Amino acid sequence: MINQIDYSKTSLIDVYGEYCFSDSVMRERLPKNVYKEVVAVQTGGKTLSKESAEVVANAMKDWALEKGATHYTHWFQPLTGLTAEKHDSFISPNGDGSVVLEFSGKELIQGEPDASSFPNGGLRATFEARGYTAWDTASPAFIKEVGGVRTLTIPTAFFSYNGEALDKKVPLLRSMVSINEEALKVLRLLGNTSASRIVVNVGPEQEYFLIDEEFYNKRPDLKLAGRTVFGGMSAKGQEMDDHYFGAIKERVNVFMKELNSALWKLGISAKTQHNEVAPNQFEIATIYASANISVDTNQLVMETIKNVAQHHGMVALLHEKPFAGVNGSGKHNNWSISTDDGQNLLSPGDSPAENVQFLLFLTSLIKAVDTYSVLLRLSAATSGNDHRLGANEAPPAIISMYLGDMLTEILEAIAEDAPLVKKDGKLMQLGLTTIPSFPLDDTDRNRTSPFAFTGNKFEFRMVGSSQSLAGPNTMLNAAVAEVLSEVSKRLEKADDVLSEAKSIIKEFYANHRRVVFNGNGYSEEWVQEAEKRGLPNLTNTVEAVSHLTDSEYIELLSKHKIYSREELESRKEIYLETYVKQINIEGSLMVEMALGKMVPAANRYLSELLTSISQQKQFGIKATELEKVAHELASTINMTISQAKTLELQLKKAMEHEESVSDHARFTHSHVVKAMDALRVSGDALERLTDTSYWPYPSYEDMLFTL
Repeated sequence: MINQIDYSKTSLIDVYGEYCFSDSVMRERLPKNVYKEVVAVQTGGKTLSKESAEVVANAMKDWALEKGATHYTHWFQPLTGLTAEKHDSFISPNGDGSVVLEFSGKELIQGEPDASSFPNGGLRATFEARGYTAWDTASPAFIKEVGGVRTLTIPTAFFSYNGEALDKKVPLLRSMVSINEEALKVLRLLGNTSASRIVVNVGPEQEYFLIDEEFYNKRPDLKLAGRTVFGGMSAKGQEMDDHYFGAIKERVNVFMKELNSALWKLGISAKTQHNEVAPNQFEIATIYASANISVDTNQLVMETIKNVAQHHGMVALLHEKPFAGVNGSGKHNNWSISTDDGQNLLSPGDSPAENVQFLLFLTSLIKAVDTYSVLLRLSAATSGNDHRLGANEAPPAIISMYLGDMLTEILEAIAEDAPLVKKDGKLMQLGLTTIPSFPLDDTDRNRTSPFAFTGNKFEFRMVGSSQSLAGPNTMLNAAVAEVLSEVSKRLEKADDVLSEAKSIIKEFYANHRRVVFNGNGYSEEWVQEAEKRGLPNLTNTVEAVSHLTDSEYIELLSKHKIYSREELESRKEIYLETYVKQINIEGSLMVEMALGKMVPAANRYLSELLTSISQQKQFGIKATELEKVAHELASTINMTISQAKTLELQLKKAMEHEESVSDHARFTHSHVVKAMDALRVSGDALERLTDTSYWPYPSYEDMLFTL
């Protein structure tokens, strides 16, 4: 094991950020003028000069060497959804057979990995290999330690020779620029002259499962697909609610200690950890940071969870639904918007002016979520999330917003020009000077809402546990930026800015309150009510992603220079192709597992049953009930074989549509997934009927209740 620190002997303060080339490290190691230049670059104020780049690179190299690193890498996030890295050593040969250790400003700022082998959706031909990584100066470099090997890791953006975004970070950074520009315009018109920059803050909550490595190695579906494609639920699941916030088991506690140590060394503020609802399910949450940093650190959190679990003979599962019948895993994306002078624009204030600002940004967000709900929905669309959304641990596929009773009452009163009835029974007329302040925790939380207001932020609960945070936040930023652009244009033309602001607040809420729902999002009544309100209900990935290239979204995202038409078309192709590939892997696994081991195992047990029945009859013993079991088992074996063959046929038929990725994805969803669901039922029944000593795979009881 690594990173096991005795905090009674070593101060946590000394450990924290040890592997992070943070602001404090830069301030200590860089000349003052270079440090100030880097800070200006980080806030978008200027471009880093070649001379300063050389100084920063040298300081970074010396720091990394002191930490034991021999290589550096440009760390980026291609459209695989994972991270990528190519390692180069610091050595540079001399002519006399010796070496010197070098790291230039050019090597720091830009790298050139092969771009042709990553998903690009037609943006790059196979023979066009050139792609570039560019240092994201706002996200600190760090030392990545794997198996005791330490590497200087530089967060970067990844783009093509022609400048197209080939990763998830470039569009995110573009969206942050856009929302910064549009929100600042609104603030200036409201009289705020102190803020110079808008920061989108994100605080993710990461859910995951842990299982014993021995069981994982015996489950080909977990190894190749990340989830169990077969498995009958054990007699006990999560119905007793005894795992949620329960005492953390010793083995998991030791794992969590090492996980925290590894993250704290990286300067990642792992704050909260606890048992989640399902057996062997857990959660870790980190403190807020700017969106691009949170995206980076969350990728590191996921990688670190996996690596550390192996040190303890366990495997971490980040799939959205690794086990049927119990809660799946999400990644709650807590989103807020603030200024560099300390104002949270979603925090209700104490003065009328602050409340006008709050309500203007709040209702702009309401309009953004309603108008661009499809963009938000598709940003969280994956084959894994299709298993989770709408179940009892995740919001439905319908995008709605939870505001709480008090805030909703205030907005309803504003929209209807009605007095507000306060809790003491008095009436309050909602003029500009009498908008009341709002208590931070005035109302309960709503865990069934995809987009819930929680006091001074919104919690986007739809994001899947294995997803990058970049996509959802990019789309959210884009939607809000577009509405704020409309707000600033209206305020610019107004003779009375505050009066126009009040009109906008009233209009936006009145026109978009259909998206506000404070009730039970799991209920069938809500599905029916949402349909009456005209809210989209895109229940699967294929249906959702197909809207990515709708003309209105191309126009929006092109206008704000977040995605070009070509970039959107490429992503639609990549996401649909990824869906098809994932389902094909899972379907092929089901056929292989069913015909290769499950049916033979059940058949061997059937032979034993028939032998036993025959022997009992020879002695005049009636085996009526045992014969019924044998008949049921034989019938289920035949049904399993038949359905496996049907699935196999549907997988082959799907390949007939491979020339059109959209047609391929639609056929896969409508035919292959249906065949998989049918085979799952008979396969799980087969497990129930077969003696456990014959069954070839670890059971749910083994995997969920052993740690």
